[in-house]
Formats: sequence, C-alpha cells, structure tokens
Amino acid sequence: MGGTGDRRLRRPDPAGMTTGDAGRSQPAGRNIAVVRRGRGAVANPDPRFARLRRERCDDGWRDDDPALEPLATTVTVERARRIIATNDAPDVPFEQSINPYRGCEHGCVYCYARPSHGYLDLSPGLDFETRLFAKPDAAALLRRELAVPGYRCRPIALGANTDPYQPIEREWRITRELIGVLAEHRHPFTVTTKSALVERDLDLIAPLAALGLVAIHVSVTTLDGDLARRLEPRAAAPARRLETIRRVAAAGIPVGVLFAPVIPALNDHELEDVLERAAAAGARNAAYVLLRLPHELPRLFSDWLAVHVPLRAERVLARLRDMRGGRDNDPRFGSRMRGGGAFAQLLAQRYRRACKRFGLERSGHDLSTVQFVPPPRDRQLPLF
Repeated sequence: MGGTGDRRLRRPDPAGMTTGDAGRSQPAGRNIAVVRRGRGAVANPDPRFARLRRERCDDGWRDDDPALEPLATTVTVERARRIIATNDAPDVPFEQSINPYRGCEHGCVYCYARPSHGYLDLSPGLDFETRLFAKPDAAALLRRELAVPGYRCRPIALGANTDPYQPIEREWRITRELIGVLAEHRHPFTVTTKSALVERDLDLIAPLAALGLVAIHVSVTTLDGDLARRLEPRAAAPARRLETIRRVAAAGIPVGVLFAPVIPALNDHELEDVLERAAAAGARNAAYVLLRLPHELPRLFSDWLAVHVPLRAERVLARLRDMRGGRDNDPRFGSRMRGGGAFAQLLAQRYRRACKRFGLERSGHDLSTVQFVPPPRDRQLPLF
C-alpha cells in the first residue's frame, strides 16, 4: 500500500473514539484548493444538509502552508443496529451488501460514496477520507441477522459503498471477522476491492471458492502509476492490483476485473489494455462503470481536474456531459452506469469486443445458495 506515511491510528478507547496526533478536519466551506500528501480531495466543502455555510479566502497573511501539514486519520466506533443493507435497483448486481466502514481512506476523488458523509454532517471532501467510522460489532450483528426466521439466502456483497480492505482494516480486522461468520454458515458472498490486503484472507476464502460460495472483483482504474497516485492516493498501485488478481486466481478463487470508473478523455483509452493485462493475470470476467458525479461530486471533481490536469479539465467535463445528456450526472437506472449517446455506444462496443478478444465473461459469477446453514436461533420462550 502506498501513501500511508501520515496515518496515525489507535484502537478505540472505552468512550468509543480514537484520534490521530494531528487529526482535525478542515473547516467547512469552499476551501482554497490545495494538494495534501496522500489525500485525494483538494477541498473540504460543506455537506449538502448543513444549515450554516462558511467560506474561506486567502488574504495573503497565512504563515502556515497546509500543503506541508499532513492530515491524520481519525476513526470513530459506530454502534450499528443492523449490518445487512438491501437494495432492489435493477442495475445493481446484488440484493444484499455489508459495509464494515463509513468513509474510505483510499481517498479516490471520484468515489460516488463521498456524499454519504453528508448524513453525518461531515464533508464529502477531506472529511470522507480522514474521518472514518468502524463497526466492530459487525460480525455479531451478521450472525444475529442470519438467524432471523424467514431469512432468504442471497449473495452478500462486501464493499458496495466503501472498500472493505481499506488501510484501517489491517488494525480493525472487521472484514476478516465477517468472512469468518459467512464461512461458518456457508453463506455466499462477493468482495470488491482495490487493495492487495485481500490476500491476507485467502486462507479463509479459498476453501469457500471450492464450494462455489465466493468471487472476488479487483478494481483497476488505470495502469498509469502517476495518474493512480493522484486519483486514488492510498489504494494499491496498478501493478500490485494485477499481482493480486494473479495470486487470487492461483488460489483457485474466481476473480474478475472492474474497470471503474471510466473517465472520458482521461482513462477511457486504457480499457483494452486493462482488460488484456487482467485476463493475462487470471481474471475470468470483466465489467465497467462510467464516472458518476452525484450531489457534491461535480464540484469536488472539477476542483481536482483544475489542480491536477488543468489543460484537460474542460474536455473531460464536456465529454462526460455529452454522455450524461448535457448534465453532470444522470441518476436514472441503467443509464447511470453506462451513459448515453454516441461516445457511450462506442465505449460499450469496445468493451464487448475486448471481452471477446481476451476471453472474458461479461456476466458475474453464479454462487451457490443451497448450502447455507443458519445460526441457531434464540430458544427463549415468549412471556405471553
């Protein structure tokens, strides 16, 4: 893993909080764009639900350079009431998911989950990647929910919103505990990650693959190390993700590659190269998703473009809007994942041809649901 030099974590104290040495959030509002070492967002705008708005301005009198000040990560314990989330969206390939963490330290500037921090009255910018929430009771909650009468076994997706193998998983190990419960009860699940840390848990996952209970998807956004360092600063390097695909496949586990997000005029030209390299490493299937910019993301991503690729910024946004019907974002089912118009059609055609050329399936892995053994239920008799 790269770019974790300023991450300072401690296990939670009895009050349920853990803080870094220099862990503090940026003031809310329209910040002066600045690149923080190891961070993706270049600002920390107000969340969309905030009642008050504050603006920062540079009057030239600042004697502290925030670019020289590393932002540490803070982690708060979240006591969730439920852990399995459900959805019925027709363009999402799973019905159930679990997110062990809120926020993600990978810092991917394009992440569609960033606006979810607004529900916590936190910014989708730097707050999303520095002020994280962990759910240490996740495994116990999962066991309890699997034992509910009438529970219907369907594959559970780990990593639907934020990466289950982001850097703090090394200390918290919540994802490993969840996999242990799923393995104990032979429940099918999928993992989507851009981290090499998934290799740590191959001892648990490989035996389940032999039973048809698990599949892993590795996200590879680009093969350009410099671009990856700016787009997703704390995720594994592109070459390391390809090596993860190779090791997962060698362990006998079905593995696919996710080319996401496709950012027009920035990484879309790499589609064939990414699929070819992933197939050579052992990937069995492939998928792609067009860049999505819901809620606060258009401003965040525009700021990132202006700082990192200013000469291409207008072209990237213009091409994206052309694929989104003239808007920054299209939330409609189906088109939100693929876009519309001539460029979207060309992208889909390239994807189909690349899959055929490199022997990749365009559908997901079929997992077994008939082997599920529910946990024993509480046998306490009702009072009335």
